[in-house]
Amino acid sequence: MTLLLGAWTIGLILSLLALGVFISFRVFHFPDITADGSITLGAATAAVLIAGGVPPLLATLAGFLAGLVAGALTGVLHTKFGINGLLAGILVMTALYSVNLRIMGRSNLPLVGADTLMAEAENLGARALGGAASFHLGSWEIYGRDLFALLLTFLLVAVVGAGLYAFLRTNLGTAMRATGDNDQMIRALGVNVGNMIILGLAISNGLIAMAGALLAQYQGFADVQMGIGMVVWGLASVIIGEALVGSTQLGLVIAGAAMGSVLFRLLVAIALRAGLNPNDLKLITAVFVFAALVLPALLARLSRAEVRDA
Repeated sequence: MTLLLGAWTIGLILSLLALGVFISFRVFHFPDITADGSITLGAATAAVLIAGGVPPLLATLAGFLAGLVAGALTGVLHTKFGINGLLAGILVMTALYSVNLRIMGRSNLPLVGADTLMAEAENLGARALGGAASFHLGSWEIYGRDLFALLLTFLLVAVVGAGLYAFLRTNLGTAMRATGDNDQMIRALGVNVGNMIILGLAISNGLIAMAGALLAQYQGFADVQMGIGMVVWGLASVIIGEALVGSTQLGLVIAGAAMGSVLFRLLVAIALRAGLNPNDLKLITAVFVFAALVLPALLARLSRAEVRDA
């Protein structure tokens, strides 16, 4: 049960990554590779501040703000300097590797014994269980720290998801979505397309950095390598979520991205439980993404073929 709760928790944390990728890849159709660096940036910023005694919630918000800056920089390179979007993301991601090392002062920064959000959830669980570390639900032993870490993460993700939904339905959010759908039309209406892209990428990477800040607090460390391949994870979560909800309605798409992240993490946990070598994790992740990209189109073609044959 601990493995299952842990998979749910990490899946929910990385659903913020999925929401960020949804904004860049789906709303703006922008291939933003900055995510691999900004998730580590959020983790590094939060870890250093927490280790320095800053309250964990403020440290998490600081990680979000650091991600905003990284995303805005990618947008500026693309819109103001005319650099290809993919290359702009690669440039910022590459620079962030050194920035993250500078922030942490080392390649790995532990948070063992620090006052993190997950430590506070563990203390809350201990008080709720009357000091007991665990309880039994049928034949399952459930540890309070795992359960309350999951509940806290769910609450944070729900608040962020609801906030993103509300924002995207405002005039500014609608203009951002319209920029991704038809930039010529929105430009004709007097909206600065470049500024919309910069704002969108800033919010995208802010959410991704917040995911990194929470992930560092859950895992108990921040590592300079922790962002490798994360943009693939986010894209897979978005694709799986779209297949789950089968709708383009904004609220369902946002919820689907979160559900896709959780399901994707469960698939990875099942693969690890089945004996997968952890060294092959990135390979299996790539295979899952390939399947998520190919299967929907393949099933659609098969369905059309069956209709023609009927």
